[in-house]
Amino acid sequence: MKKIIQKITTCPISINLLIILVAFYQATILNLSFYKQVLAKLPLDSFANISFFLSMPVVVFCVVFILLCVFINKWLVKIVASTLVLISSVVSYYMLKFGIIIDRSMLQNTIETNIAESSSLITFELINYILFLGILPTILIIFVKIKTVKIDLYFIFKQVIIILITFLLVGLIALVFYESYASFMRNNNKIIKYLLPSNYISAIYSQYQFEKYKNQPFLTIGNDAYRPKTNLHNASNKTVVVLIVGETARSQNFALNGYSKDTTPYLTKRNDIISFQNTSSCGTYTAYSIPCMFSNMTRKNYDESLALRQENVLDILNKVKIDVDWLDNNTGCKGVCERVQNDNITKKYLASNSQLCQDGTCYDEVLINELADKLNHIDKDSLIILHPLGSHGPNYYQRYPAKFKKFTPTCDTNQINNCDLESLVNTYDNTIVYTDFIVNQAIELLQKQQFNSMVIYLSDHGESLGENGLYLHSFPYSIAPEQQTRVPFIIWISNSYIKLSNINIQCVKKHSKQDFISHDNLFHTLLSIFDVQTKEYNSSLDILNDCKITP
Repeated sequence: MKKIIQKITTCPISINLLIILVAFYQATILNLSFYKQVLAKLPLDSFANISFFLSMPVVVFCVVFILLCVFINKWLVKIVASTLVLISSVVSYYMLKFGIIIDRSMLQNTIETNIAESSSLITFELINYILFLGILPTILIIFVKIKTVKIDLYFIFKQVIIILITFLLVGLIALVFYESYASFMRNNNKIIKYLLPSNYISAIYSQYQFEKYKNQPFLTIGNDAYRPKTNLHNASNKTVVVLIVGETARSQNFALNGYSKDTTPYLTKRNDIISFQNTSSCGTYTAYSIPCMFSNMTRKNYDESLALRQENVLDILNKVKIDVDWLDNNTGCKGVCERVQNDNITKKYLASNSQLCQDGTCYDEVLINELADKLNHIDKDSLIILHPLGSHGPNYYQRYPAKFKKFTPTCDTNQINNCDLESLVNTYDNTIVYTDFIVNQAIELLQKQQFNSMVIYLSDHGESLGENGLYLHSFPYSIAPEQQTRVPFIIWISNSYIKLSNINIQCVKKHSKQDFISHDNLFHTLLSIFDVQTKEYNSSLDILNDCKITP
């Protein structure tokens, strides 16, 4: 190995040879995930298909070659080439292992990830992969000796000719295989998002554009909001709503929604639980879904940058003197709770060395402890939001205490792609069992108080557990599988609230089985629950409106 390194560092090569080697490496080894996706859709059963497939690495090679040829200076070439190889090796690993797609949403999700979450994604296998396919090639690129050339008009002319010839080659391939590329990419439009390095370069540019438009004047909404003197508002007992914003919970794995395994033993036994079984999320990752679900926009017209620079339903409730408090055991509220009371419960319990915490995260029971304390000090109508860690992967096995290990065998590793489907699903299902316990605990705490109360559980997005080779979440919504977009929406309403608000509970139960609802409904339903009147309210998106009895 030492002799090889010495030879590389002492025997100079031309700048173009280095570019050729890097482009070839990028077009072949680092794009195995792309070709894997292509082969899943393209049968190599004819000469035409084989030729079409073999043209792909040639096109990738040409594009990377042209990109690097633009940089005349050898050190610029080395820096750009090293950066491409290093980033591509990391991205390639996650695409190969988890089948994830790289776009702006995935980049945003990565930016929003905290240290505890990111550390769960770092494995020995990842380190080995990056070491051999990323770091070692990068070292070779940096230390390889490049022949000194005079950068004059002749050199520039020669490079231009080489680039033009490469362009012509791409054009020739396009001419020969135009129909094949047009048809294949149109029918499999997500595959292009597996192509390195174009996928993450495009994602970085999209994120830049997003950040640029985000930093505009802040907008207020609901300035006309008020609470009329209704029975609920005039009641001597306070109205208290606990909203649990679930994490990575998919509806399909809730026994309440027809799942074959008993993942909701507490809630299933209750006769006062309503589960809206056909609920879809706004997005497929937390940083998108949470701002969306609290905004006044629907998923269809949602503007992510606008949501971050305007008020949401929490601000409107705050304006009409409702006490709003966000208790977080996750990665934060993604901006929606910045103007109301918010508490980092994880940080508090980690600082106290609580037995409910390990490896930088805490079990969701810390939220129940905090909720119990909050309920003992209620002096006004309140909305308390709990943001649990829920079923966040890939280390599902760390999301629940040992006593909630109901289904076995389990996948006790963060390398979930190495687990068989049964153990992986069992582990995920155990997180749902724990979530069931958490939701039931919140209900029982409210039942002990004399409030007009309600508990709402609504997850931010779902999760893929190896179906069709896909894991985790964050897929582009248009092509995301149902497992990532169908979420649980569960409510419990106290008898006193039902009576004061004139709700026909049987009507609500009927609608819960028939209606197709989404995150779009949360904004308007929360306004309705607290009897808030404003032009921002849309009764057609209020899940309780059709079941209110007119006095």
